[in-house]
Formats: sequence, C-alpha cells, structure tokens
Amino acid sequence: MDKLKGLGTALVTPFDANGKVDYEALARLLDTQLSGHVDYLVVLGTTGEAATMTADEKREVRTFIRKYVNGRLPLVLGVGGNNTAAVCESLRAIDLSGFAAILSVCPYYNKPNQEGLFQHFCAIAKASPIPVILYNVPGRTGVNLLPETVMRIYNAHPDKIVAIKEASGNLEQIKDLINLTANASERSYSDSGLTGEAGLLVISGDDALACEVMQAGGAGLISVASNAFPEDFWDIVHKKDQAKQAQYAEIIRLLFAEGNPVGIKAVLAQKGIIQNHLRLPLVPASKELEEQFAKLLNC
Repeated sequence: MDKLKGLGTALVTPFDANGKVDYEALARLLDTQLSGHVDYLVVLGTTGEAATMTADEKREVRTFIRKYVNGRLPLVLGVGGNNTAAVCESLRAIDLSGFAAILSVCPYYNKPNQEGLFQHFCAIAKASPIPVILYNVPGRTGVNLLPETVMRIYNAHPDKIVAIKEASGNLEQIKDLINLTANASERSYSDSGLTGEAGLLVISGDDALACEVMQAGGAGLISVASNAFPEDFWDIVHKKDQAKQAQYAEIIRLLFAEGNPVGIKAVLAQKGIIQNHLRLPLVPASKELEEQFAKLLNC
C-alpha cells in the first residue's frame, strides 16, 4: 500500500467565468503538483466540488487528469454518496482504469447508524473493482464512523478496504483507530495493484493535525493546502516538520474559515494558478478573507 502513504493532494476543480471546467488552469495546477513532489492525487472529492458537477463533466475531468498525469503519480478517485445502490451502480459503470483506489465518503443527510454505515461500505467493497479508502468527515456528513465500525468493515473485506481518511478532528479517536489497526494482521495487496504489506492505513484528513497523526502512527495526509503549497506540505508529512506546520497554522485556519474549497481557490487565484470561480451554493471568499490571504502571502 505504499502508493497511499505520504502526501496526497485533494485537487480543486478550476472553473472559468462562465462556470465551465477550466482545463488550462487544471493543467497548470497539475504541473505544480507534479513538480512539488506530492505522492498522489485525489480527484473529484469534496475539494473538487464534485457535488455540483454533471456525470459528463466528471468523466471528462477523470479522462483529462488520467491522460495528463500519464502514470507519473498514483490517482485516487472520489466516488461516494448517500444512496448506496446508486454509488454501487456508479462503481460498476465508471472506467476506473488508471486509478489506484477510490475514496468514498460516509453517507450524508440520511444519518445512518453504525450498522447502516457498516452495510453501506460492505456493499461498496463488493461493488468496487479497485481498493477502497473510507472517508470519515462528521462535520460534513452528520455521522461519525467509529473505530470499532471501521475495523468491522476492514475485517469483513480485508482484500478491498485499504485505508481511511480520518477527518473527524478528534485526535483521541484517531489514535484509538491507529492502535486498533496496529493489531490487524498484515497482508499483501499485490493482487489489487498496491504494494507492500501492512494493515489498514490511517490517513489524516486535517492539514492542522498532520504531524500529530503521523507521530501517532498514521500513514500520511490528504491535504487541501498542498494544492498551493506542495513542497512545504511534503516536508510537513515526510519530515514530520512541526515547526513548518506551526508556520502554516493561520493559513490553514483561514483556508476553512468560509468553507472548503472557498479558501484554497482564493489562494490559488492570488498565486495566478486558477481563476477564483466556484459553483453555487458556494461563493468566492469575502473581501476581508482575500485581504488576509494577500497579507500572509505578501501578494
């Protein structure tokens, strides 16, 4: 599972002033990631505004990124939802060639209990032809995937469930999960295309907790901030550079002050990589937030 260790960037999807996907900007963004030494890319996740994209747009973006990256970095694809049957049908229909794994978020709005979460992810594990990364983000979904349920899912499908992106913000819960995974049996995932032998990987989904999760035994970070600062966040993850993480504390706070990807798109626009356009119901950063970023970035 070495492909999923280290720093993964949760890619934004650039749009132009007419609301269309801006492929020239997407190419520029991908170039910064390829030169910034990130370890893998997460495509069409929350940060990528997949919720407001059509099926055709998602297919075109998948195809563009797969061709542009051309095997230079592993790719993870966001495939999730709150209709289990629809997610499973998507997994059977989507061309997943060129992707190392999918990232699947906990069902939102429905608010299933732990048994419902267990059955949902078991159905996804059965439907997916490639490895699955669970994604726990209670602040967005309204449900918390507990460590015991994570291990129950993992133990039911150890050949398919390979990692979890943990964005609960609860460091004690994350440590409990890491301790549980440490007791899991090691297995080879060579048949699935992932290399190495290890149990379930626990990946931080919070930029601000990267070092703490890594020091507790986590496998890395799926980052929003690395869209704009790939080299520095590579250092934070691979060197467990707490001093550098502390230097970014205020930027990280501001990135999420008005929601994600509002903050990171504002920063990327100030750096000249993309235009600052989002799709409703998201709107661009306020003038006050723009000014705070400009001051911190010396723009």
